[in-house]
Formats: sequence, C-alpha cells, structure tokens
Amino acid sequence: MKQKSFITICLLLLVMQGYAQKIDLTWNILTNNHKGSEQTLSELILTNPSTKVDVPAKGWTIYFNSGNPRNANTDTALLKITHINGDLFSVTPGKNFKGIAPKKSARVQILSRSLKNITDFSEGFYIVYHSKPNAPISLTVKNKSAIEYSAQEKAIANHIYEQNKVIVQVNENKIPPFIPSPVSFEKTSGSFSLSGNTKIVSDAAFVKEAELLKVELGKVLTQIPQITPSAPQNSITLKEKTELAAEAYELKITSAGISIFAAKPAGAFYGIQSLKNLLPATSWKAKQNNIVIAAWKIKDEPRFQHRAFMMDIARNFQPKAQILKVLDVLSLYKINVFHLHFNDDEGWRIEIDGLPELTEVGSRRGHTLTEDSHLLPSYGSGPSVSNHSGSGHLSKADFIEILKYANARHINVIPEYETPGHARAAIKAMDARYRRLIAAGKPEEAKQYLLRDLADQSIYRSVQGFSDNVINPALPSVYNFIGKIINETVAMYKAANAPLHTIHFGGDEVPAGVWEKSPAVKTLLEKDKSIENVDELWHYYFKNVNALLKAKNLYLSGWEEIGLKKQLVNGKKQMVLDTRFVNENFHTDVWNNLKGNEDLAYKLANAGYKVVLTNVTNMYLDLAYNKDYNEIGQYWGGYVDVNKPFNFIPFNYYKNQTEDQYGNPLPKGYYNAMDKLNEKAKANIIGVQAPLWSEVLHTKERFEYLFLPKIMGLAERGWATDPDWATETDLVKSKELYEKDWSSFVSRIGRQEFTKLNHYAGGFEYRIPTAGYVVMDNKVTANVLYPNLTIRYTIDGSTPKANSPKYSSAIPYQNSIKLRVFNNEGRGGRTVKVVK
Repeated sequence: MKQKSFITICLLLLVMQGYAQKIDLTWNILTNNHKGSEQTLSELILTNPSTKVDVPAKGWTIYFNSGNPRNANTDTALLKITHINGDLFSVTPGKNFKGIAPKKSARVQILSRSLKNITDFSEGFYIVYHSKPNAPISLTVKNKSAIEYSAQEKAIANHIYEQNKVIVQVNENKIPPFIPSPVSFEKTSGSFSLSGNTKIVSDAAFVKEAELLKVELGKVLTQIPQITPSAPQNSITLKEKTELAAEAYELKITSAGISIFAAKPAGAFYGIQSLKNLLPATSWKAKQNNIVIAAWKIKDEPRFQHRAFMMDIARNFQPKAQILKVLDVLSLYKINVFHLHFNDDEGWRIEIDGLPELTEVGSRRGHTLTEDSHLLPSYGSGPSVSNHSGSGHLSKADFIEILKYANARHINVIPEYETPGHARAAIKAMDARYRRLIAAGKPEEAKQYLLRDLADQSIYRSVQGFSDNVINPALPSVYNFIGKIINETVAMYKAANAPLHTIHFGGDEVPAGVWEKSPAVKTLLEKDKSIENVDELWHYYFKNVNALLKAKNLYLSGWEEIGLKKQLVNGKKQMVLDTRFVNENFHTDVWNNLKGNEDLAYKLANAGYKVVLTNVTNMYLDLAYNKDYNEIGQYWGGYVDVNKPFNFIPFNYYKNQTEDQYGNPLPKGYYNAMDKLNEKAKANIIGVQAPLWSEVLHTKERFEYLFLPKIMGLAERGWATDPDWATETDLVKSKELYEKDWSSFVSRIGRQEFTKLNHYAGGFEYRIPTAGYVVMDNKVTANVLYPNLTIRYTIDGSTPKANSPKYSSAIPYQNSIKLRVFNNEGRGGRTVKVVK
C-alpha cells in the first residue's frame, strides 16, 4: 500500500514539475450533411498511449488548424473547442473532465463545414502543458472516415471513362508539333542533326538569346555548341526580321541548318523555345552526341500580350529553387507573366530593407500566445518555427536572382503586396516594430509605419476567420509603409536590371465591419468631407496608392475590387461597378465569375478597365481535379482539370460555362440578361491568368501535382489563335471541332510533355490521372485520358505496381480488382478500386 502511494505521489510530482504526456489522436468523420445541415459531424478521439501515467484533468491545451470546427452540442464541460484566430483552434479540458487513464480514450464530437476530401481534415495538432508553456509537443493524428465512398468513386470513374471516350483519332499531320499550338506549321522532308559541332550564329540584336540557347543545348548534348560570327551550314542562326510583331517568330529547319527570324529579342526567345519543344521528348533524360530534329516551317505569334501564372508563396512557402523550376516551365510554354503573391494573413515572404520585422516576425509561424516574435500556426504548420512551409522568405539577393532569371527568359515578374485586407502578417510585423521602438524611447519613429489604429474597436471576421487582418486607410503611416515598399521594390528591380511596370496591391475580400469604430477614421471623415462614409475609404485608399505608384511611373494592378465600390442594392450592401478609376490604367485580375457575378469581367472591360481573365471556375489551379474524396485541393469554386483552362473562351466564356461551381447544369437562357463583351472592349481583355493558391501546398510535390499538367491549358489559351470551335455557332459542329482539338491537345501531353517533364529542369511530379472504367456484361473495360500511359491492374486487392499485369482489353469482373495508371518510367498515379 505504501509502495503504491509512493508511485502515485511520484507521478503527481512529474506532472506538477512539467512532465509532458503525449496523446494519440484520431479524427473520424461520422456523417456528412448531418441532420440536413450540410455540415459534417466528426469525432476527435484522444488516446493515452502510456501504460503508467494519466493524462491530467487540467493544465494543458491542444492546438490545431481547421475549418470552423465547434462542439457538436452545447455541453463543453468535458472538452471544449475554442476559436483563437484564423484557422487556429484549441481543445481544452472542461470542469467535468477527469483526465485519461493509461490506454484509455476520451471523445468529443465536432460539427464543421462539409468535409469533402482529404485536404479538409484538421491538421497541425500539438499540445502545450501549462507548466511548460515553451515546450509544445507535436501530435500525430490518424484520419478516418466512417463514410463509404465507393459509390462516389465508381460514379467518378464511370464519368472519367465517358469523358475519355470522346477522344478521337486525329490525322498526325494536323496535330500541332508542340504546346502552345503555333499559328501555322508544316512538316517538310528531311531532318537536321544537332551536335556539338553545330554553330550558333546571331545578329547583334539577339546576342543574349544566343547565349541562352548555348546553355540550353549544353543540357542535352555531350559537347556544347559554340557561338561564331558565321557558318555556311550546320548552324542555328538567329536573324532579325523587322516586319514581324514583337513576340512573333519564324522557324525553319532543313537538313542544312536551323533559322529563327524575329523582330525583337522576345520573338527570338520564343523561337528557341519552339526549337527546344521540337527535340525528342527524351532529350533531357541523358546527354547525347547528336539529336535528330525533323524538318519544319513554323510561323507564330501570341494571341494575348498577358499570359500569366500566379504563385502564392505566402500561405505556404516555396523556396527560390522551386521558383526557378517554375520559371523554367513557364518559359517552355511561353507564359510571359509571373505574378508573385508575396504576402497574406499567414506570411510575409520578401526581405525589405529597413523593415526587418517583416521577415523576422512576418515570415515565421509557430506556437505563440503573443505573436511578439512570430505569427501563430496556420494551415497545419505546427508549433515549430523551423517548419519549411510555414516559415521562410526570399532574401533580397534571392529575389534579384529570380528577377534576372525571369528577365533572361522574357518573363515579367509582377510583385503582389496584398492590401488592405489579407494583410495580417504585415500588420503584426509593424506592431512588433512599434513595440521595439517604443521600448527604445522613439515614439515618433515607432509610429512611422504602423498599419492599424491602436484605439480601433471595430469588430469583423474575414472569410479566412481573422479578426485583425485589415490595414487602416485613415493612417498617414500606412502610406509611409506603401511608399517604402514601392521604393524598395523599385530598387530591387533596378539592381536586377529587370523591367517594372506595375505593382499589384491586392484589393480582395475586405470584410464587413472594418474601420467602423476607428477614432482615426472618425477624425479623417470629419476633416475630409469628400469621403462620404466608411465604405468610401476604399476609394480613398486606392486613390492614394495609385498616386504613389504614378510618382514612380508605375500603374496599379489589383483584384477586381479595385474597380468596384460598396453600394446599397435592394437594402443590402454589394460591390458594384465604380467608374472613377477607369482612366487611371488600372489592371484588374477578375476572378469572381460565381453565381451573380458571371458577367463581372465583361462589365469592367466594357467600362474601360484593363482586364486579366482569372475566372475561378476555369483558371484556379488549386481547385481539386475532381470530386473524389482522395483528391487534394479546394473546391469552393468548382473543380479544375486541364480541360477547364483549355476549353475557356475569353471573349464569350458563357458558351462553355454550362454548370455552376457545384456541377449543377444551368437553365437555358441563364446568361440572357447578363452583360456581353462589346466589340470595342475586347481590346481591354489584355490576357488570361491561372493562380495556384497554396493553402494545402505543404510540399513541392503537392505544388507540382496541382500545377501540371493544368498550366498547359492556360498556355494554350493565352498563346494560340481563337479556335474554330469557340466561334462556331452550330453547336453540333462546334462540339465536333472541339473534340478534335481536345484530342490533339491531350495527345501532345501524353506523347511529348509527360516524357519531357520527367527530366526537364530536374523533373516534375506532374499528376498521373486515374483510370476510367465501366463494368458491362460482367467485364471491366478501362481507359485513360492520355496516350503513352499504361493501365496496370491486380485482382487480389493489392496496389498495382509497375510490373503488375498490363491492361489491354476487357477483363472478367472480380470484387477485388484495382487499376492504376503508370507513366513510361514506372511512376504510378492514384489507385482506383473497381466497383460493380
């Protein structure tokens, strides 16, 4: 008895002295659409793995990131879910919680928004014992679901099978030789043998492009071709042809040599990219002595001047090396704008001279109760500030290197500083600067770049769950900050000798309620009668930002809301067209084509704004490929596979937008009352853009999975001429033309691009599609979208491997068949179980 009491006392002392008992977690989805609420009911199970020590009844908190979870009932006396900020929540023991005995469990039921795929699970769990507040312990969590997904998976696989069936045979002579499709092409007789003995000859205007060509050929040839003043044959010649457009080129390959004609360096560069794309797709696998290239005549130029990819490195960080790989892909597919999203609520990712807190505080995430030295965890980044996706930034030197790399490849880099909303990382960083300088006895310097009114009592909640993420436009210090950012950005571009025409200052998703109880705002409204109300601060803010940019000969880019204003419509505040900035050369990235806003891009263009079509339903690469529970990605704006950007019709996107974001068919005449793009306004559609937001992108593999091959659809639609199927009014004929064009496109991806991307720029983990199948007459018939991929199967329920039997024709149905698609190097995609 005395011995047992002694052990109990020792264990209690361990807890009192800060003994940290680990907890195993299981998150189990119980039901979707719980009680018809369109919410998910889950159960979080806390298990004590110890054989000796209880989990104590109090003195600890578990933190995690999730989408609006809350206790499923009002009883929080056992375990309580609490929202902290953003997507950070906590679990704490209630007054009736008795602890968890060894090898026992406790449970709490949780309601949340509908959880539809594996990236919806809560993540980033860790526990903090209050006796050791600076020693958080990461917790592992097993994710389970009691929901049976086989019917969903079967329906999706059957749908994929039917989609794949529309692929038709296309005459090889009519298939364009690469992506994006050139304006005109003709395969001629003969071929050219490229080797280290081949000479590069360039007119003076294209010396830099010749040097880059030399470097690129050195990646595929054992001996690097040299640049010489002249060569009678066996040469690649870059020649100036002044009558061509700035980005146009002509490419001619014969047995004697290769000629690229262009008026400007950009055109010469695109001719080189086309030459690279005419090399055998295996050329990047290993260097060769010589490479045989078929003879071609090609004339080409882009449809749009602005062909953009937006990379979000704020929510989750991607390092310089990955960004350079992305630039290699963009240049390969002639995408000429790289929109770099530097900051958001969850991170500031670029070094700014003179404002060290932006990266010292704003670029790091980890456990904190004060955010004095870093931000709180988001998107599963966990308790450690060393987490590579949650923490990280580009140094000035990194960014200057990126600018130089992009500029050499004729890619314009548009820096984005998201303001006034989505700005929490900047706000918290400038708060830290304020505290440092106040402590140093420098109050005026402390206030110089402050981004919030310290006395503001406004209450709001952003879409992402933050209550403190909006910059206050009434503060003069805000414009000191914006001016400082502009000046330092201009200096970095100058150091890189890279062009800078615009800076993107965001303008997205400012929530209701901001600024309403700010003394600084009240003072400004009393002083400046031109600002009629709090909502008009939006116009005031962007008027001031625009003036700062114009002083540097720059124009303002932003999301569509920079051309909108809040106005009462049927008693409700809505964002409506604001024409006051039409003549200021604002460039609007218009993403919102969801219900009620389908014609927003056309309204802005018709009014005179420059518009970059960034339609969420077609261009948001972070959206999941399809509805399958096992697919990563978001879905709030629909689902996006490579066909969505490919089938986009810029001047009449109503024609192919036949479903809403939930996949429901739109009724006939749905668009009749909506604004159409007028003929004159077509000139205001300057291009197209595909963003890849990074909320779920914890790794480069996840990034590449959602990036490729989707980005090829954007490349095609941005560069290639308007296809016949887009303008054909006969719907039957339009469908036939589309299927031929689509078949040609997927053929090129499967036969050329996947093989190339296995090794190009170090190789990419592009998504390998799942097999489609149907079960008919007790036989399984399967197909895959892209040629040159192989379906393999097993009949014993095991996961197919690269040496599993190859599917070639229908196989007898069994209830344990699994299908998996492999590329030509044996890498497999996701496995599909066949369900009858």
